[in-house]
Amino acid sequence: MNYEIKHQDKFQFLEEGEGEPLLLLHGLFGALSNFKDLVEHFRHTHKVVVPILPLFDLDIFHTTVGGLAKFVHKFIEARGYTDIHLLGNSLGGHVALVHVLKHPEKIKSLTLTGSSGLFENGMGDSYPKRGDYEYIRKKVEITFYDPATATKELVDEVFEITNNRMKVIKIISLAKSAIRNNLGEELNQIQQPTLLIWGNNDTITPPFVGKEFNKLIPNSELHFVDKCGHAPMMEVPEEFNRILADFLSRLASKTSTLA
Repeated sequence: MNYEIKHQDKFQFLEEGEGEPLLLLHGLFGALSNFKDLVEHFRHTHKVVVPILPLFDLDIFHTTVGGLAKFVHKFIEARGYTDIHLLGNSLGGHVALVHVLKHPEKIKSLTLTGSSGLFENGMGDSYPKRGDYEYIRKKVEITFYDPATATKELVDEVFEITNNRMKVIKIISLAKSAIRNNLGEELNQIQQPTLLIWGNNDTITPPFVGKEFNKLIPNSELHFVDKCGHAPMMEVPEEFNRILADFLSRLASKTSTLA
């Protein structure tokens, strides 16, 4: 994926295509590469936007789910986006939820996949284990149903992060913030049409978490994907894109009918 990284003020982001913005938020160990198939598919119908979240650049006091949500709000304001289809994976889903609850006015739809916010078995649970490549490889592998999805490149990225003491401290800070910031009592306030795409073999936010989100978010629909772990958009991109495209298409039809 050789897309240009754009810069505006303190923001770095990818922006491809034209149309209503489809804004993608990555997780704790996420990167632009997590969304490569999604970007390639939807840039033909939407303005696909992926901000690089400052997971390791905020001061420790603001290295929280709330701190990242404030960053996303400032990014949206700076870029002037409206009618946004907001999508988040893992911690990115949690950040998306906090943003929608605080600033619902510019969000047209919400998509969550493997989102934290209710319950998660975090990678931050037994850190730090710095310097143990095999341990990190196994931790990355359990993110997926098929361990082969955890490529050497992906494991190397996580290994580099976990070998940096300050980054490890910030990972733990974010993981603890996610656990503290339980949104169970607030989710009924979300009015936006919400799509939930969950891996049937997700061990980090297991299937019951997807069911609970579906129960608590009023206008939501839940799709399970077999032989899939915590990052469906990476592990089963064709199925993920098909479900998301159908959801966005139905939403567009409904909007044009109302108009």
